[in-house]
Amino acid sequence: MMHHMLSKSVAKMQDLGAEFCDAKYQKIKSIGIQSVNGDIRHLSDKVMGGVCLRAWVGGRWGYHTSTSFTADDIISAAETAVANASGSPKGNVELNVKIIKKSRSQNVKVHPDDVDMDEKVRAVLDLDSSQKRDRVLNRIGSYSEEINNNILINSAGSEIEWEEIRTRFRAMSVASDGQRMERYYNGPDGTCGFELIKNADVESLGRNTAEEAVATLRAKRTPSGPMTVISDPMISGLLAHEVMGHASEADEIVKKRSFLTDAVGKRVASDVVSMYDDGTVEGAHGTIIYDDEGTPASRTRIIKDGIYVGYMHTLESASLMNVQPTGNGRAENFGKRIWARMTNTFFGPGDRTLDDLIADTKKGILCDKMVNGMEDPVGGGFEAKVLRGFMIENGKITDMLRSFTLTGRALEILRTMDAATKEVVFDGGMCGKGIEDWVNVSSGGPYCRSGMIVGGG
Repeated sequence: MMHHMLSKSVAKMQDLGAEFCDAKYQKIKSIGIQSVNGDIRHLSDKVMGGVCLRAWVGGRWGYHTSTSFTADDIISAAETAVANASGSPKGNVELNVKIIKKSRSQNVKVHPDDVDMDEKVRAVLDLDSSQKRDRVLNRIGSYSEEINNNILINSAGSEIEWEEIRTRFRAMSVASDGQRMERYYNGPDGTCGFELIKNADVESLGRNTAEEAVATLRAKRTPSGPMTVISDPMISGLLAHEVMGHASEADEIVKKRSFLTDAVGKRVASDVVSMYDDGTVEGAHGTIIYDDEGTPASRTRIIKDGIYVGYMHTLESASLMNVQPTGNGRAENFGKRIWARMTNTFFGPGDRTLDDLIADTKKGILCDKMVNGMEDPVGGGFEAKVLRGFMIENGKITDMLRSFTLTGRALEILRTMDAATKEVVFDGGMCGKGIEDWVNVSSGGPYCRSGMIVGGG
C-alpha cells in the first residue's frame, strides 16, 4: 500500500514538471533509559513517522512532508513540494542517479523489538550498580536504541526499502575527594542489536569506569604551551570530524564556505596522514546501507598520503562538480532537509604501536578521551577539551593529568603529524550541521603524534 502511494506521488510530481523527484516514507522507533544512583530518571519510548516529498525543478529543491498516510494528503504534499521549488531557475543541472531496486534488513543477532523493556531497564540498573565504589558520588547508566525503517521511490526508477538499527550502552562515574570532582565514562555503541548488551561484561564495564574516575582524582595540573601530543582515537577522530570532516562536506565547497575549497590535488598534511569517510564500516555507529537520497553507502578517500583528494557529496553537489555521488546525502528525519553529511569519518592507520610512540617521545602528553570540540569548517581552527591525559618524559609515562584543552590550525597539526598506530578505533555519537539537523555518526582513528598548543587545567 505505501509503495503504491509513494509511486503515485512521484508520478504526480513528474506531471507537474519535476525534472527529478522522490518520495520517502520513514518510521523511527526509539527507546532511551537512564538511571542515576539506582533510580530510573528517564525512560522514553517514542514512535514517529511521515513521508517526505522532494522535487527538483530548474536547479532548485522543493520539499514538503506529510504525517498523514492517506492518499489525498500525500498527493497534496507532492503538489506543494513542486510549488516550493518554483522561482527563477538556478541552472540546468541533471542529477546523476543510480537506479536501485532492493530491500535490505539490518544484520543483527538480537533484534531490539524481541527484547522486553524490563530486560533493558535491568541492564541499565546493573550497569549503574556495578559502579558502586568509595568516593563515587554519582553513578549513571544509560541505554538507547533506534530502529529506522525506510521506503524510497524516485522518478529515475529506484524502489528501495531498508532498515537501520543502532544501540548504545554507557556508564559514567563522578568521583570526589571532598575538594574537587572528576568523571570518567565508557561503553560500546554501533549499528547492531541487543547483542551489544548481551555480549558486554556489565560488571567489568561499570567497575572499570568507577575506578578510573577515582584514579583521576590524583591527576595533576597540566602544563601549558606548544607541546608534542599523542592524540588517542577519540581526539584523533575529533580532529577528523569537526574540522577536516565538516570542511569536506561538498555543499560547503560549492558555496565556497570551506577552507578546503579548491584543495583537491594539494598537499595538506604529512605523508603519514590518510583520511576517509566510510559508511560501509561493519558495525560502526555511523554506518548506513543507503543515504537519504537512495545512494549506496561508500568509502570516500579524503586525504591520501598527505594529498587532499576529494569531498563528500549529495546528488546535487556531485552533479554541480561533475563527480559521482558518495552516499553522504543525509537528513535528521523525514521532516528535515538533506545535506552533505558524514557517516564514519576517521584517519587511516599507521605502522607503529602505542608503546613505540611513547618510547621515542622525549616530552609530551598522551590524551585519554574527549569532552567536546569545536566545529570550524570556515577558518580551519581546531579546539578540543580532553577529559584527562598522561605526561610523557624521556619515553615513559609519568604523571596523570587533569582535563586540558588543545588548540591549533588543523593543517598545521596535520603537517606536523609524524606517526600513527596500526589500530583504528571508532566512537559513535550525534553530529549537527551547525546547531541543528542531527544525524548518527562515528569518528575515530589511531593514536597520532603531532604538535599542538596545550592549555593546562
